[in-house]
Amino acid sequence: MSERLEKALALIDEANREDPNRDAVSPDLPKALVYGWRMSEWLARICDQPSEALALAVRGQHIRRWQVPRDRYAADRAGYLAWRTYLYGFHAEQLAGILRRVDYDPETIARATDIVAKRRLKRDAEAQALEDAACLVFLNYEFADFADSHDAEKLVAIVRKTWGKMSERAHTAALALELPERLAGLVAAALAPVEADGVSG
Repeated sequence: MSERLEKALALIDEANREDPNRDAVSPDLPKALVYGWRMSEWLARICDQPSEALALAVRGQHIRRWQVPRDRYAADRAGYLAWRTYLYGFHAEQLAGILRRVDYDPETIARATDIVAKRRLKRDAEAQALEDAACLVFLNYEFADFADSHDAEKLVAIVRKTWGKMSERAHTAALALELPERLAGLVAAALAPVEADGVSG
């Protein structure tokens, strides 16, 4: 890890330590801080030699997300999409500010923010790696808590949608997760119709 990368990651963590929300699994720690660590953890597991731009984007994907709460937008689908669209730009701006502080070159800053914005998902291998890490963090750390407040039908639909965002490499990693029986059953139910239609997961 370069000294500049180390400094940038520390600044991202410093920003995310200000999150007033607590992590569900580690309630003594800020939610955004733990999320960034988990994203980096999963990137290391699925990508042998990530570029600095990708490492920065992955760590800063949710930087200061608590400053743009979901309830600022309408509760419907259109409101959700507007919120997510705004967040892509918000996170990119926050990340760019930190990278400029540690003197990253304009090309690396542009690349890192482009990955965060997921502008070419499925066509950009690094943007896909970020999406894979995010999906794996969800399944590994957030799915259990999320499942407690939703019915099985909705959960199966969410897993199916999540699966569609992931690469084959991420599918393999997800299938190796040691999920509780109930969650493993939901994943199996989500994948069953795909397999029945003869479409690769």
